[in-house]
Amino acid sequence: MAKKKIEKKVANEKVNDLKSNTQNGEGQMLSTNQGLLINDNQNSLKSGERGATLLEDFILREKITHFDHERIPERIVHARGTAAHGIFQLYKPIAQYTKAKFLNDTSKPTPVFARFSTVAGSRGSSDLARDVRGFAVKFYTEEGNYDLVGNNMPAFFIQDAIKFPDLIHAVKPEPHNEIPQAASAHDTFWDFISLMPESTHMIMWVMSDRAIPRSLRMMEGFGVHTFRLINKEGVSHFVKFHWKPLLGIHSVAWDEAQKISGKDPDFHRRDLFEAIESGAFPEWELGVQIIPEEDEHKFAFDLLDPTKLIPEEIIPVQRIGKMTLNRNPDNYFAETEQVAYHPGHIVPGIDFTNDPLLQGRLFSYTDTQLSRLGSPNFHEIPINRPIVPVMNNQRDGHMRQTINSDKTSYQPNTISNGCPFQAKAVDGGFTSFQERIDAKKIRERSRSFLDHFSQATLFFNSQAEYEKNHIIDALTFELGKVERIEIRERMLGILTQVDKTLAAKVADGLGMMVPEQPMYPINHSVPADGIQKNYEPVSMKQSIERSDALSMANTIKSSIKTRYIAILATNGVDENSLTEMKNALEAEGAKTKVVALKLGTITGVKGKEIKVDQSFLNTSSVLFDAVYIPSGEKSANALIADPDAIHFVNEAYKHCKAIAANGDGVNLLNKSEVKIKNKDADKNQNSITDMGLLIDKPSKDFIGAIAQHRFWEREKQRKVSA
Repeated sequence: MAKKKIEKKVANEKVNDLKSNTQNGEGQMLSTNQGLLINDNQNSLKSGERGATLLEDFILREKITHFDHERIPERIVHARGTAAHGIFQLYKPIAQYTKAKFLNDTSKPTPVFARFSTVAGSRGSSDLARDVRGFAVKFYTEEGNYDLVGNNMPAFFIQDAIKFPDLIHAVKPEPHNEIPQAASAHDTFWDFISLMPESTHMIMWVMSDRAIPRSLRMMEGFGVHTFRLINKEGVSHFVKFHWKPLLGIHSVAWDEAQKISGKDPDFHRRDLFEAIESGAFPEWELGVQIIPEEDEHKFAFDLLDPTKLIPEEIIPVQRIGKMTLNRNPDNYFAETEQVAYHPGHIVPGIDFTNDPLLQGRLFSYTDTQLSRLGSPNFHEIPINRPIVPVMNNQRDGHMRQTINSDKTSYQPNTISNGCPFQAKAVDGGFTSFQERIDAKKIRERSRSFLDHFSQATLFFNSQAEYEKNHIIDALTFELGKVERIEIRERMLGILTQVDKTLAAKVADGLGMMVPEQPMYPINHSVPADGIQKNYEPVSMKQSIERSDALSMANTIKSSIKTRYIAILATNGVDENSLTEMKNALEAEGAKTKVVALKLGTITGVKGKEIKVDQSFLNTSSVLFDAVYIPSGEKSANALIADPDAIHFVNEAYKHCKAIAANGDGVNLLNKSEVKIKNKDADKNQNSITDMGLLIDKPSKDFIGAIAQHRFWEREKQRKVSA
C-alpha cells in the first residue's frame, strides 16, 4: 500500500507542476494581462459613437497584439503532432551498464511526456501521409530532463547532419508552386534520393507499411543513433534504444490511407486521444541493445552509421521497463506545441557517440528552439520545466520567468560564497566519457560508412510476400509521380543493387526497362573533385539473410483491444444477433459502432430500440477494423437497397478486414462483390483461415479473425471495385 502511494505521488509530480500554471475561467471576471478588471469587452474606445478608435485604448491594443502573436512558428519538420502524459516504470536495475538513476530505481515511476508526429507535412496536413513518424519521449527524472528523440524507423536517410537541410528541402513541397503537401512522390525528393545511395535502406522502410501505421499506439519507436551508457566505474557500453508496443505493430492499406486522409485527416490524433480518454492506455516496453566497447568493430557495418540497424538476431533487445500514457494534455498549444525536445538533454550515465548525424543534431535542436519559441528561456515554459531545481548563472533574456535574487551571476565568486557550486561526479554531476581522440581535421567519411545496400536487401528479404508487394506498389506509385524520366532511370539502377526482382517489377509498373547497370557515379554525396571513385558504394555480406523482427507479419496478433468494429444494421434487425456479438466484442476490449441508414434509433424485430452511433453519410469503412452484419431479413433487405451499404462492405473486403455475417446478414454479402459461395458458407469450414470471412460463426471465431488484423492474401486473389 505504501509503495502505491509513493508511485501515485511521483507520477503526479509533473501534473501538479503544470496545475500551478493552469487556469480555469469558470466564475472569474475578465481582466487584462496585468490583472485590471474589464467592464466592456465588446466595444473599443472611440472619439464619439461613430468616431475613430483611439490609440490610447490599451485594452484593445493588448487584446489584438496578443491575438496577432498567439501562434508561434511551426516546426520545420515534425510540425503535425500529438502528445500525452504518462509514466515510465523500470522492470529491473541495469547498474552494470549505466549510473542513470531512472534506469536503476524500480521503486517509483518516472513522469514522461511523449509526442508523435509526421515529418514532412505542415500542421494542417493529414495524419495518414506516407512518412516517417517522430517518436519523442521526455523523461522528467530526478537528475534533470532526459529526451529520447527518435522515429518509428530505426535507420535514417543520411549519414551526416550537413545533408539534413538538403534532405528536408528535397522532400518539402517544391519551391515554385508549394506542391505537393506532406508527400514524397515528386521530382525533387527522388532526384535527391537517386543521387544519395546512403538513403536506400531508409527508402525501403518508408516504402513499406511502416510508413502508414494503423495507430500511433501500434508502431515501434527507435532512438536511431548509437548512444553510450556509462556505469559508476566509468565503463562504457554502446546502446540502441527501442520502444515495443504491447498492442503489436499494425498498418493500414495504402488505398485506405489515402481515403482516411479525406474522411478524417485527424485519424491518428483522434485515436490516441480517445483511447486515453476511455482508459485504454497505450503501452510500450523500453528495450535496449547493449554492445560492449571492445565489440565496436566486429560487425559488417559501422555502429556509428545512422543509416544502419543492428539485427535483433545478432544483438537481442532486452526489455527493461514500460511506458504507459495515461493523461491527455489540458491545452494543445501550451503543452504539445510548446514542448521542446532535444537529443542533447541527457543525464549522468548516458552520453553521445561520434555519429556525425547525432553530432549535428546537438547544435540544430537548440538553434531551432530559439527560433521557434522565441527565447533562450524556453526551458521555463511549464511543459519543459524539469521536476528538479534549476540553479545557474544564466540570466535575463526574452520572456524570463525566474526572479533571481542572488547578488552575483558569475563564477568564481566570493560575494555569494561561491554559490551555486559545481557538482562533483560523486554528487551525480555529469562528466563526459573520456574517449581518446587523435586525428586530423578532415572533411571525409570512414570507408566503413560506404555499404549502402546490404541492409536494404536484408530488409526486403525479411518481408512477407504481401509486404514485398506493398513495397513494390509504393515505389511504383511514387516514381510514377516523378515527371523526369532520367530520375526514374537512376532510381531503378539503385534498386537493382537491392534486389533485381524488385527493380524488374517496379520497372514493369512504370513501363520501363531495367538499366543494365546503375548510372555512374552512383554516389553524389562527395565533392566533385575527381575523388568520387573512393566513395562508390560497396555491399558487405550480412551475417544473416533475413530478420523476423523486420517483418510486421510476425507481430502480436492476440488481442482486439481498442479495435473499432462496425455493426451494419437498420430497422428489423435481430436484436439478439446484434447484442450478443456486440457484448462479446466489447468484453474483449473492442469498440463497436452501430452504423445505419440514418442517425437516431432503429427498431429490432422484437420492438427493442437500438441507438445508432453513425450513419453511412458521416462515416466510412476505412475508419473501422472489421465489419459485422447481424441477422434480420428486413434489415438486410434495406441495406441491400442502399448503395452506400454495398460500398461499405466492398471497401472493407478490399482492405482485407475481417467480415462476419449471421443469418439474413449473409444476403448483404451476396449482393456485394464479396459473393459468398455455398461451400464458403459451410459451417464446418475453418473461417479464420478463409481470408477473414465468417458466416454464421460464433463470436470467438470473429474475435480471433479481428486479432489477425488483416487478411492480405485477398489483395491479389479477389479484387473488388471499391
